[in-house]
Amino acid sequence: MTTDELSVLSVHESGSGTPLVLLHAFPLSARMWQAQLDELPGPDGGGARVLAVDLRGFGGTALGPDRPSLDPLADDLALLLDRAGIDRAVVGGLSLGGYVAMAFARRHPARLAGLLLADTKAGADTEQQAANRERIARAVLARDSVRLLVDEQLPSPLLGASSAAREPRLVDRVRGLMEQAAPQSVAWMQRAMAARGDSLPVLAGVEVPALVLVGDEDLITPVAEARAMAAALPHAELTVLPGVGHLSAMEAPAAFNAAVRRLLDRVAG
Repeated sequence: MTTDELSVLSVHESGSGTPLVLLHAFPLSARMWQAQLDELPGPDGGGARVLAVDLRGFGGTALGPDRPSLDPLADDLALLLDRAGIDRAVVGGLSLGGYVAMAFARRHPARLAGLLLADTKAGADTEQQAANRERIARAVLARDSVRLLVDEQLPSPLLGASSAAREPRLVDRVRGLMEQAAPQSVAWMQRAMAARGDSLPVLAGVEVPALVLVGDEDLITPVAEARAMAAALPHAELTVLPGVGHLSAMEAPAAFNAAVRRLLDRVAG
């Protein structure tokens, strides 16, 4: 695994084959994708060229001067593909990463070879949801700490009840990733997510193979949201993982990776 120094984005890369760009959940980093970096390339480096990206302000990527919006994050990915010599890639995201993947599909549709949307939703925030994001943004900045967010999100609703009970060390791992987030980045990203629009019309125009994946214990973006996205996409398969919450890639990596391999097979075929 290496860090791509050709791009402003910090990128952890593994393997060769079909390019697969993975975009992390909020407020984590590319480190959440370790099981995918380890397993999806397959034996002897075959299968996928996995690029796990630190989005702006998280992991090793600087926040930058732009106003809060998902659009510059999508454009960052296009620049990354250019610098990595990749024409088209399977782009996948979980939660926040899914929002960015949908922004990428809107702004750079010709660069998509496939689309993975995990534990996310296409609809815009309600007024109440946007107001809650602003509450959190103001609080973390005022306190210069993300502790409020950690306490409100972990273990529930961020992790499924089954996973939290079965793997207490996973709770600690997620807490560690969350606590590394900078308050300024958390506030910026909350406001960027609150400003996003409805992506269902975008999905209706995606003509590449797609996978919509969700845990059946996801309380943040429940199964109904996944079904709506799968219905909008012309070439989607829906996978519901039992006993899994919002962070499906971390809670059930083997099942998650198996579903992604099926998507990669469809893209290659």
